Amino acid sequence: MSAAGKNSRQPPVAPPCAMVIFGAAGDLTKRLVMPALYNLSCSGLLPKNFAVIGVDLVQQDAETWQKTLHDFLISSLKKGGEGTEPGEVINEQAWKRLSDSMSYMPGNLSDDAAFETLRDKLEEIDREKGLGGNVLFYLAVAERFFGPTVEHLGRAGLTVEEGDSWRRVVIEKPFGHDLASAIALDKQVLSVLKENQVYRIDHFLGKETVQNIMALRFANGLFEPLWNRDRIDHVQITVAEIVGVERRGKFYESTGALRDMVPNHVFQLLAMTAMEAPAAFDADSIRAKKAEVFTSMHQLSPGDAVRGQYAAGTINDAPVPAYRDEPDVSHTSVTETFVAMKLGIDNWRWAGVPFYLRTGKRMSKRKTEIAIRFKEAPFAMFRDTRVDALGDNWLIISIQPEEGIRLQFNAKRPGPTLTFERVAMDFKYDDWFKQAPATGYETLIFDCFIGDATLFQRADQLETAWKIVQPVVDDWAAHDAAFPNYAAGSAGPEEANQLLEREGRFWLPI
Repeated sequence: MSAAGKNSRQPPVAPPCAMVIFGAAGDLTKRLVMPALYNLSCSGLLPKNFAVIGVDLVQQDAETWQKTLHDFLISSLKKGGEGTEPGEVINEQAWKRLSDSMSYMPGNLSDDAAFETLRDKLEEIDREKGLGGNVLFYLAVAERFFGPTVEHLGRAGLTVEEGDSWRRVVIEKPFGHDLASAIALDKQVLSVLKENQVYRIDHFLGKETVQNIMALRFANGLFEPLWNRDRIDHVQITVAEIVGVERRGKFYESTGALRDMVPNHVFQLLAMTAMEAPAAFDADSIRAKKAEVFTSMHQLSPGDAVRGQYAAGTINDAPVPAYRDEPDVSHTSVTETFVAMKLGIDNWRWAGVPFYLRTGKRMSKRKTEIAIRFKEAPFAMFRDTRVDALGDNWLIISIQPEEGIRLQFNAKRPGPTLTFERVAMDFKYDDWFKQAPATGYETLIFDCFIGDATLFQRADQLETAWKIVQPVVDDWAAHDAAFPNYAAGSAGPEEANQLLEREGRFWLPI
């Protein structure tokens, strides 16, 4: 048996359950949630006894809902949607296993009667399929419906766990708009649910390379001794997108890049990079260590944050409009589409090591990566050579679009003189592992089925994250910005470069 075979483990069997999707006719369900369920069906990881109930204001029957999702899935596979290669065809057998479990219920989320009807429907399906009273409620709805929907579930008795049965609720981002709203939403949700019933989802954490950060650090004696202030100069985390706001203009106008990305996606990447080793690889231990990272961070100073908004430009040789010319966006909008910031972690491991974060839309490339720059080696033994030719040492963890790890270091160029050149060693997931198509939601939804909260955020994590960025949220709300200040297809505003250059550093190219 190969080493991989010896170390492989079969995933646990998901228990019988029903999954209720609120917002079943929405974009999130169509693009990400349902393709993830389809991929789980292809992998044989759906519960054997399973039911999906779609709930939405849209008046339609189950057949129409299924056909809409089926047609979108076919089109997405053909074009090469999230986690797929162009030209793939649908596995009709896997789709049938999923679609046979699907039903639809028109309902108004503001109406108690809809939840009472849902309760009756769940009881009927539970008797038919033997689901053991287990239900996963997925809130694929706008943020303003999170708290009220949970309250409606509570009033209808749908959150009560009897015997060995479980009731869990998945809540999408953004979880709050600022510190006050995040605290208020937590108070509202936790007045109905216990913390272990709440799954605050972040699809970034479902990506294999993100999860591999902990494996890289804690399963290898090579890296962990270097993972500290003695050896690391600084850390860069980049989440760059080439897309604009697409059809989300109304949402984005009230949200912006900071609220949309930083307290959740980007901070989670930071936490996994900076956390201490957990006592065990279980949910409580890992989430406790992540929380420690945030409590070790000071509030962000407005002087250490930069915002930007894209102007018209060119991406992949095609012209694209300015943010202010996008649908449902104000022509005088001061909503940021780019943010960069410098943060510090005041603990023994990271004191004095800056963490630079940036995220933006309409950038030159789609790229998510964590880049760790190591400190320079002493030059004493090379004083008779051109030490300025020594390249920087980087460990780069690529998350998307390609998943892998790159180590850059110096090597002697062949020849009679001592000349250096920077070289690299590359590990790419696709070269070593056969990966099933994935949207990033498959692992997370499966974890909800089996009750593993390792990759989900706790209330204290989110509230502390909001506390860190709140001074910048307040400062930007009080002061207008000179927008637009970067061209679509560029690497962001010049002020983002100055954030590093003032300390003699530079961003890696996007």
